[in-house]
Amino acid sequence: MARVQTISTRVRDLTGGLAEFEVEAGSVRALIRELDERWPGLGAVVEDDMAIAIDGEIFQDAFAEPIAHSSEVVLIPKISGG
Repeated sequence: MARVQTISTRVRDLTGGLAEFEVEAGSVRALIRELDERWPGLGAVVEDDMAIAIDGEIFQDAFAEPIAHSSEVVLIPKISGG
């Protein structure tokens, strides 16, 4: 299973305080779906407000990106600017 980590307090609030957990997902879209099934509302937060790093490479809005069984996934709050 892929290991997911985050520093986001918003994500931890929805996961009951978990900053690390494992998921079975073959793509970013499947990851979002799995997170929303486990913790309702988290999928939308990740989709709208997070960038996702897979094995050290950062992606934004990349739903088809593959996630390997051994991948390390990091949920990173998007930085907004003006």
